[in-house]
Amino acid sequence: MMTDLPLDQVRTLLAVVDEGTFDAAAAALHVTPSAVSQRVKALEQRTGRVLLLRTKPVRPTESGEVLVRLARQVARLEHDAYAELGLSGTGEPTRVSVAVNADSLATWFLPVLTRVPPELRLCFELRREDEDHTAALLREGVVMAAVTSSPDPVPGCSVRALGRMRYLPVATPDFAARRLGGPLEEVLPDAPVVAFDRRDDFQDGFVRRLTRGRSNASALRHYVPTSEGFVEAVAAGLGWGLVPEAQAGPLLRDGRLVPLAGGRVTDVPLYWQQWKLDSPALKHVAQAVTATAAEALRP
Repeated sequence: MMTDLPLDQVRTLLAVVDEGTFDAAAAALHVTPSAVSQRVKALEQRTGRVLLLRTKPVRPTESGEVLVRLARQVARLEHDAYAELGLSGTGEPTRVSVAVNADSLATWFLPVLTRVPPELRLCFELRREDEDHTAALLREGVVMAAVTSSPDPVPGCSVRALGRMRYLPVATPDFAARRLGGPLEEVLPDAPVVAFDRRDDFQDGFVRRLTRGRSNASALRHYVPTSEGFVEAVAAGLGWGLVPEAQAGPLLRDGRLVPLAGGRVTDVPLYWQQWKLDSPALKHVAQAVTATAAEALRP
């Protein structure tokens, strides 16, 4: 119950997390560091849990993340209520934070922003993160919504299916002729490969499926941490890779790339998760996301 969690204490916890230290939070709130410390301690005593790790910068515990998310949601509701009452005063635009994977950003997501009615005066803060990890930003309360690969809703969030992003295993004709001359399940595990970053095991998963679990992709791999750069690295012949269908299509038609594995593809289901709030801003963004995804992704 809200009466059990004093909002001044919850807001203070959020300020400490956002500012990184008790002193910085005190300056932002125009109170003393002692007052900040007392409010956080009182909230920890009230909940019976440690809410902050006193590191530099401070970090919320799992319980702290729940209250940080609550604080951000309350702030969102307050902003919407003031706007509906015509009491916003400052005329500041509404900021909507969304976590999106790099491939969606490079292919279909940006047109979403143009479909949101401009009279809403929304400012978007997009956080680039792998679709397997965007849910963590929702749990931490860092973003209000996210494109994820998980159908399991984060606590306090709703989830809806968007469609499937298709990836094609491709390489340049020269690379295929030089490095992939033989049964693909035998030669692909040793061929140079392009990966997004060190967390990217997408190509490994494809090779494991191709070889029935016997192999991963080659250790000879190039890390290119942008979607556009990844495609250009494959098109330059540095290695093979799984490229989104929307980006691979023109290069296949131009003959700069050729498909591998007999046309075998990999589909990644995408979902939209957002806070369960009756927020006009989130409602319009969700509508724009759903409409754009229906046009750009496979059902």
